[in-house]
Amino acid sequence: MSTAAVNFLLSRQSVKFVQSPGPAPEHLDLILQAAMTAPDHGKLRPWRFSLIRDDAVVRLGELAIQASRRAGKPLSEEKEVGIRKWLSKVPLLVAMACRIDHSNTKVPEHERALAVGVAAGNMLNAAHMLGYGAFWSTGLGTYIDEVTEALGYDSLDYQFLGFMAIGTPIMPPEPVVRPDYHEFVTEWK
Repeated sequence: MSTAAVNFLLSRQSVKFVQSPGPAPEHLDLILQAAMTAPDHGKLRPWRFSLIRDDAVVRLGELAIQASRRAGKPLSEEKEVGIRKWLSKVPLLVAMACRIDHSNTKVPEHERALAVGVAAGNMLNAAHMLGYGAFWSTGLGTYIDEVTEALGYDSLDYQFLGFMAIGTPIMPPEPVVRPDYHEFVTEWK
């Protein structure tokens, strides 16, 4: 058994600052297909994704900034400048939401959100394996109803979980020191 794939997976890290080119169509297909391999109690398929590309990324950023103001949660001028600068280069954002199935009481809502989280993790890993940088953000108006609804996710039927930026890393990521897993593991006997 080869450990090369696992060792490569261990090199994955979030890369916020990306630029064009974004994923080629066949790579985006693989990234999204990887999301479909997430565990899914009850086969509810709760994940929903919206692709936001190129100029639409900048428009979404402006919508989120203005919506934050209207919601009484204005960002600092420095934060607004940072968001605009960041998004001006991002070729692809993937908005991620969890569909709430009100008729299904067997599968708890948190399990559905976990399934979407695993789907997002699979997308991050697939993007890494294909040579792209990716970053999951819960900023950018994730908790502002106006932004959620502008993306087509009403708050009654969806839990909005954020955005994933995917593209070519602007700079190679700095090496990251990971914690030793032993600090987080016990053995029950």
